Amino acid sequence: MSDGRRAAGSRPRNPNRRDADGEPTNLIVRRNAFQRAFDRVRNLTTSSPSRFAVLVFVVLVLLFTALFSLPIATSSGTPLPLADALFTAVSTICVTGLTTVDVAATFSPFGKVLIFLGVNIGGMGVLTLASILGLVISKRLGLRAKLMAASESNPLRSHGGPVNEGQTVRLGEVGQLLRTVALSTLLIEGLVALALYPSLLLAGIRPLEALWEAPFYAAMAFTNTGFTPNPGGLAPFADDYFLLTVLMVGVFLGSIGFPVIYTLWKHYWHVRKWALHTKLTLITTMILFVAGAAAFLILEYDNPETFGSMDAWDTTFQAFFLSAMTRSGGFAVVDIGELSGSSLIVGSMLMFVGGGSASTAGGIKVTTLAVLTLAVLSEAKGRPAVQAFGRRIPSDVQRVALSVVAWGATIVALSTIVIAQISREPIADVLFDVISAFGTVGLSTGLTAELSDPAVYVMALTIFMGRIGTVTLAAAVAATSRSQLYSLPVERPIVG
Repeated sequence: MSDGRRAAGSRPRNPNRRDADGEPTNLIVRRNAFQRAFDRVRNLTTSSPSRFAVLVFVVLVLLFTALFSLPIATSSGTPLPLADALFTAVSTICVTGLTTVDVAATFSPFGKVLIFLGVNIGGMGVLTLASILGLVISKRLGLRAKLMAASESNPLRSHGGPVNEGQTVRLGEVGQLLRTVALSTLLIEGLVALALYPSLLLAGIRPLEALWEAPFYAAMAFTNTGFTPNPGGLAPFADDYFLLTVLMVGVFLGSIGFPVIYTLWKHYWHVRKWALHTKLTLITTMILFVAGAAAFLILEYDNPETFGSMDAWDTTFQAFFLSAMTRSGGFAVVDIGELSGSSLIVGSMLMFVGGGSASTAGGIKVTTLAVLTLAVLSEAKGRPAVQAFGRRIPSDVQRVALSVVAWGATIVALSTIVIAQISREPIADVLFDVISAFGTVGLSTGLTAELSDPAVYVMALTIFMGRIGTVTLAAAVAATSRSQLYSLPVERPIVG
């Protein structure tokens, strides 16, 4: 067939054809394609919020990677290498604080604003962010999305099976919970910024710079990130106990979790009305805070590179500050690389536990540790069920807690092996930085900044998996939840 000839029976294509209503047919085709894509996204928000949450974080990481790669994002006007831009984006969106570059010297005001916006977006949490976006897209939260949003208020509840209202926020309160997340973030960061502003002025920072650095530090504290906008980090404020205390308060409020804040806001003076989740979170958090400080005080009091040159008051305060920051805060006054090996192990343990569920902190979460501890004590006492504060903790919660620890330990072990093999650095330093990445803490022995690009990518993946949570990751990967209508014969293997 020669050019310009059509097949027999074919009709000539007319791009200007219109339908019965007078609209161009090609416009209708494009509109239908857009509508189908929109419907797929809307269905994803209601049928699989976990997968949608992972998708949201991936899109945000890619977007911020592109923004950090712009010349305007750096103070020198030179685009960041891909590995550094990607790692900074992951660390920002996942509110980690680890960095391969010097934030204060590398990034321009535009780049620091990107970090400020990124940590606030990431700090709202995986499922919370997914629920909000799903609400915007679908105009309503479907039943399964409400179940997942309610599950975020208590992630230890099994994601399969009926919802126990005693363990979670009622479905009708999900919208109020989401509003509490946004309002509490703005209110707490605003109050922390107001408290920090005078201290920054007394430290010699110009009023206009302090007007920017105060909300920046507030956001880094509440989101448990730990980026610092000024050269030297917190070293210039090492003796400003008021500023350091305000930062600790911001870190604590961010680490206890939005459901706890929600409960305290509703039942502030009525402890008996507090949910079991709230009680376990606050009690375990305070125990770890005090125990960590005592451990650092004992292990570092004679170390001339850290606490050895300080008096008794300074040593005690800095021990508590370090204990708070290893829980997920990420700020540091002393050089982490100068800590003794035993202190690095203690810090690794605290970072692995992390903060509260549905919080800006990472790790396996304090309620996971509390549930497993209660299970061990109940087994030792021969109790038929795990109990706390007059409540029975069901077996599915214990299985989820055990799964979280197992998956977390597996991720940390694999990442440590791979990075140690690539970098050939001391295993203690590698393990500390890997756990800091998994727990989205941000403290470093100095190893992360020296890693090669392949090791940087592995570390970024570790951060991402630690932020989205092992339970969320498992729920996102699982295609469907299948119910089994029969039970198999029981046989007990030998354990121990």
